[in-house]
Amino acid sequence: MGRILYAIQGTGNGHLARALDVVPLLQARCEQVDVLVSGPPADLPLPFAVRYRAQGMGFLFGKKGGINFVKTFWQFNSATFLREVRQLPVERYDLVISDFEPVSSWACKVRGVPCVALSHQSVVLHPLAPRPRSEDPAGRAVLRHYAPSTAQYGFHFQAYAPEIATPVIRQQVRGLSAANDGHYTVYLPAYEEKLLVERLQYLSRRTRWEVFSKHSTTAATHGNVRVWPVSGPAFLDSLARSAGVLCGAGFETPAEALYLGKKLLVMPMKQQYEQQCNAAALTHMGVPVIKSLKDKHLDTVDQWLHEDRTIAVDYPDGTAAVLDRLLREQLPAANGRAHSRARLLAE
Repeated sequence: MGRILYAIQGTGNGHLARALDVVPLLQARCEQVDVLVSGPPADLPLPFAVRYRAQGMGFLFGKKGGINFVKTFWQFNSATFLREVRQLPVERYDLVISDFEPVSSWACKVRGVPCVALSHQSVVLHPLAPRPRSEDPAGRAVLRHYAPSTAQYGFHFQAYAPEIATPVIRQQVRGLSAANDGHYTVYLPAYEEKLLVERLQYLSRRTRWEVFSKHSTTAATHGNVRVWPVSGPAFLDSLARSAGVLCGAGFETPAEALYLGKKLLVMPMKQQYEQQCNAAALTHMGVPVIKSLKDKHLDTVDQWLHEDRTIAVDYPDGTAAVLDRLLREQLPAANGRAHSRARLLAE
């Protein structure tokens, strides 16, 4: 049923983690599924073929809590991006599905081809989804225009509206046996190893911290802080055995921590509106949020470390149902448009 192009934003691991479940489900339902990944090299190994690789329009993490805008600007090549947009043959497919991926989205936009968004970002600005008190017009513009789409199917921490589904919890996580070995798992990709070790030891020298760093290439132990390069299996093992999780206010890692019944403390990246929105949603659910690892937030961290309160969530395995709805609603329309184009060409 249909030739599908599924395009994934490769910056960070969240989109790729979701693809681990989405791609096999699409392959079971469609006659052809081609995958595009844009952005920097992935930390997660992908168990399926990737037909298209693109530079795209990704962001580079900094080392002090935010995006490195200078490096992001210099690594972005507008000529390469435009060439990728021009050369991607989106018109060959019955349906293009984009997980916040800009090359496929803009290729569809400039050719007048429908593009269906299947992502968290597509519903962050939903009228019923929580928002931070402070507005960020530039951040809102990025979410609206970075990967334009003609139809939206999205995931959020809660089903704030009928068209919003709860998170995709990949089968690797659903199959974990949660335990509590007493350590805390840390994933803050916008911080360098040295700064994290220094601050975590200052926050608590009695706590065992297991840190996964995008800026580290080898494992190292610094007293009560153990640091690893980002690794899927090692991270999942640490996550399953942890007493709690300290991470950015992204989407997949907080959702997986909540699903596993872990204490959760989030720290949104600086100048990242999506994470500010996520932090607002998590705050409504009762998850503590801090702005940084500075001393003034020490009381919040101490309280979190000493309490056993977790947030109960209900995240059923509904990914297949979301995809069935998407294909049911979008493929007939796409096929109708294709037949209309063929008829016009024949005439």
